[in-house]
Amino acid sequence: MAHDPTQEEAALRSSLLLADMDAETAHSLISVMTRCEYERGEVMFFEGAQGEALYIIVRGKVKIARTARDGRENLLSLLGVGDLVGELSVFDPGPRVSRAHVPEDTVVYELTKEKLDAWLDEHMEASRYLLKALAKRIRRTSMTMADLVFTDVPGRVAKAIIDLGHRFGVADRGHTIVRHGLTQEELAQLVGASRETVNKALADFAGRGWIDVHMGSVVVYEPDRLRARAR
Repeated sequence: MAHDPTQEEAALRSSLLLADMDAETAHSLISVMTRCEYERGEVMFFEGAQGEALYIIVRGKVKIARTARDGRENLLSLLGVGDLVGELSVFDPGPRVSRAHVPEDTVVYELTKEKLDAWLDEHMEASRYLLKALAKRIRRTSMTMADLVFTDVPGRVAKAIIDLGHRFGVADRGHTIVRHGLTQEELAQLVGASRETVNKALADFAGRGWIDVHMGSVVVYEPDRLRARAR
């Protein structure tokens, strides 16, 4: 894959882990990371495997999924540039609770627990950045759980489209094209609802002129309407 160090460093600096660090501290942490390339369809790690590293995405996407008791795979999240993958393993090493695979060619930077611990021995003051990143992830997880409990399915679908737009949207002639690459079944899993209910919500939004739905993408015309519906 083409390697653009400037673009990749910008992606690293946008992550929860490095966003608040000063340049010198961030550079020192980046220097102990390992750049890894994955081709479309590859698995980064398997559910149940020992986890001792986190990853920061600088290009592409990563799907996080978990296997149900009946053997079906359930999509938990779709991560993009700047997102952390598997970060809990550097705080609490143990078996991975999910599977991470890439739906397109992807580049990540790996930070092992061993290298992080050694780095922290020399940069103890930076531990507050790690705690802040972990707190933000916990806050995001708590908000997602609250949405599942208190928000109806159309509201969750609207919020998912807005969130995917922030991560993967591209402005085009006054609207936003969101190439998420998800199937309708995966989108349903992402919002914790049946495919039929999610399809009904998408059809309703399209009928109102808020969006257009295509295979693997959504065109958003009325983001403000979606935000209002997501509340």
